[in-house]
Amino acid sequence: MNRPPSPPSVEPAGSRRQRADGHEARERLLLAALRLFAEQGFARTSIRDIAQAAGANVAAVSYYFGDKQGLYRAVFTEPMGSPKDDIALFDGPDLSLEQALRGLFSGFTEPLKQGEMVLLCTRLHMREMVEPTGVWAEEIDNGIKPYQAALAALLCRHFQLEEPDDDLHRLAFSVVSLGVFLFMGRDVIQAIRPELIDSAPALDAWAERMVGFALAMVETEARRRGLPDGRSNKPTASAADLLSIAPRSS
Repeated sequence: MNRPPSPPSVEPAGSRRQRADGHEARERLLLAALRLFAEQGFARTSIRDIAQAAGANVAAVSYYFGDKQGLYRAVFTEPMGSPKDDIALFDGPDLSLEQALRGLFSGFTEPLKQGEMVLLCTRLHMREMVEPTGVWAEEIDNGIKPYQAALAALLCRHFQLEEPDDDLHRLAFSVVSLGVFLFMGRDVIQAIRPELIDSAPALDAWAERMVGFALAMVETEARRRGLPDGRSNKPTASAADLLSIAPRSS
């Protein structure tokens, strides 16, 4: 039985202002912490440093994040999200492989349009790899593994495999590495050919090229397996033309 909708509640203006101010204070702490953690690392950054940079008191960190570790985890995951959040961009069963790859690579290029925020996040992630606190291991388990499994499943559907073999995993890692390099090699690109990443249209062009490069990888793997042309525009869930020749064992 459906209940009639409740009348809208009238929230005091002061409450709305307080909530907005709280959101802004939390965002200031996140941004200040991101900058300091990226530049100095977790161990050399104090709560007092972060609060001072954010124009907040030390108690605000405890209020919004619990402790320094909680703030660090929020800084590590919130600005750019988790890889598993991007699975929906390429995992639709009705998408052709080309459409799926276009969605996948948009997950890499769209964040790069945020400018300095992405640069700081990339530096923080790289620092976490060499000065681990445990957050990177959590990110691999909770974000990267599901993402990579979804990409492997996409390629399995395309090749009509029941489960990924070693060469399909190699292909999946090679495809995703095209996008990863945009982050990890950003300083190199900036030094050699900055115009390739210095605007939204340039990033859109790069995304489109990556789709073509990835399709070429898939086509190469299809030929290695003795399959027909791997550049089918049919939905990945019904690539029946790839069934005519059984895949070789890895």
